[in-house]
Amino acid sequence: MIREDKEEIEERQERESRRKGRTQGAGGKRRRRPKRRQRRRNPQMIPVLVAVVLILVTGGGIIGKMLYDKYSPSREQADLNEYFHLENEQEIAVILNDTMLEDKGRLLDGRVYLNVETVYQYLNSRFYWDASENTYLYALPTELVSAAVGSSDYTVAKAKQNEGYVILRADGNDIFVALDFVNKYTNFIYEYWETPNHVHIIDEYGSRDVVTAQKRAQVRYQAGIKSPVLTSVEKGGLMYVLEEEEEIEGWMKVLTKDGYIGYVSKKQISSVSQEAIQEPEYTAPVYSNISKDYKINLSWHQVTNMDANENIYKVLANTKGLTTVSPTWFRLKDNDGGIESLASQEYVNYCHQNGVEVWGLVEDITYKDTILDYEIFSRTASRQKLVNNLIAQAIQYGLDGLNLDMEYINSDSARGYLQFIRELSIMCRLNGIVLSVDNYVPAEYNRFYNRAEQSVFADYLIIMGYDETPANSETAGSVASIGFVDNGIQKTLEEVPKEKIINAVPFYTRFWRTDENGTVTSEALGMDSAAKKAVNNSIEPVWDETSGQYYIELEYEGSIYQMWMEEERSIEEKLKLIKQYDLAGVASWRLGYERTAVWDVILRYVN
Repeated sequence: MIREDKEEIEERQERESRRKGRTQGAGGKRRRRPKRRQRRRNPQMIPVLVAVVLILVTGGGIIGKMLYDKYSPSREQADLNEYFHLENEQEIAVILNDTMLEDKGRLLDGRVYLNVETVYQYLNSRFYWDASENTYLYALPTELVSAAVGSSDYTVAKAKQNEGYVILRADGNDIFVALDFVNKYTNFIYEYWETPNHVHIIDEYGSRDVVTAQKRAQVRYQAGIKSPVLTSVEKGGLMYVLEEEEEIEGWMKVLTKDGYIGYVSKKQISSVSQEAIQEPEYTAPVYSNISKDYKINLSWHQVTNMDANENIYKVLANTKGLTTVSPTWFRLKDNDGGIESLASQEYVNYCHQNGVEVWGLVEDITYKDTILDYEIFSRTASRQKLVNNLIAQAIQYGLDGLNLDMEYINSDSARGYLQFIRELSIMCRLNGIVLSVDNYVPAEYNRFYNRAEQSVFADYLIIMGYDETPANSETAGSVASIGFVDNGIQKTLEEVPKEKIINAVPFYTRFWRTDENGTVTSEALGMDSAAKKAVNNSIEPVWDETSGQYYIELEYEGSIYQMWMEEERSIEEKLKLIKQYDLAGVASWRLGYERTAVWDVILRYVN
């Protein structure tokens, strides 16, 4: 037995004694326990207590909901028709590479169609839509492809072919072309989805940054868990990474494989890796060109009537090392593709006997007040008539080349003019005729000439490296300062390969007169005439390093006369640039303005 502690025994006995004393009186009888007085409850407090409890419960619920709403991701699905800006069941959104275009296509009979203007702006500007004749054209190296609205037929060099689907469809004033037809002549891949309708076109290939969904990831319209969900990417799915000007913390802008552009939480994706977009098998057409195996030394010969052709004997006799002469023979005379011709067989024969090629010049200057370049070049019928007329002349007279000198092209006629160059190049290529095109020194105001596209089809592009200060200028200035020429060459080289560029120099200068009232007039002078002006006025020309020209100035009877001269030294400075940039050659405007000694200078740098 465990022995109890003495103190514990006494304490237990004392507790027992007190218990008995509470229940028995002195005579040993049990005493009644007095009744406990009950508390009286206030019935008015019950609703208050209930209300307090309800407030606490409700408040806690509201706070909990607020916290949940604030910190939990939204499950709201975005309105995808609104996201893609689709207004009806036929519209289809267009995603090009990683950009959603404003332009909408059409999904018709299970086939994607794009507006012809969308194709021109974003996929292939070589397609040409002729609104006046409802014809869609594409220039191949030796053939012209043509399709009409509402037909599955099209022609290649006038031979009929059939695609098995309608190639072009009209929707009001808009024309839509089947994307499959565009794909025949353009290097891209595409995939489309319905409900909502959207197509993803890719024409940029190579490695792309991608991320992988680590778990099912929500791609949201904007960065943030409360933004509506565009789509979900299953675990392991890839997304293209899109660059942003400003990085948003915790989020990444992506393009999903099924064509949605949005934001994904970085917690749901892997680190960035690389995926290669494989370029499809596509054989691009080869636009072959004629390239001479010598530096070209060309000069224009101004021919204003048939009698002027007889001057070729004298003109050639005064030259040295000339490889090519370009007589101003052909003029646009109406808006239907008609031309005037001053061509001479005797002229051509004489040049060929002297080893000089003849490139007949075509110009839009003589009848500029009555003809409209837009009318001629925008319509297929007039373009084709002009092409046929020029090729017929070239073949008839045995010309070696044609030289286009269209100086009144504007932004409205530029697209048709480029199509004319394409169509003319087909016939030139088939007949072994050199095609050269004259262009101004590149500037913002003539950007639409699109020298890069010209150079694909033309054999040579000639920079008209003069008229820096044109005859109608309000201030006197140089015709062709060295800085102006250098800039023209450098700007052209940004668009055109050097082996296709010929730089033209002036054999003329302008003698300027500025009156007291500020009126400016000028006259064009050849090299000898300009030198005589200085001699007759007893003025010694001073070499100006800035312009790279000799300069004279005199004041007479209140008027100021100025001249920046073109002669052997100034021409040599320009020829140094041609050699420095290794261009295809030199051209000069015009025969008869030069001094004989200038040919020796040209020979040192060109031949």
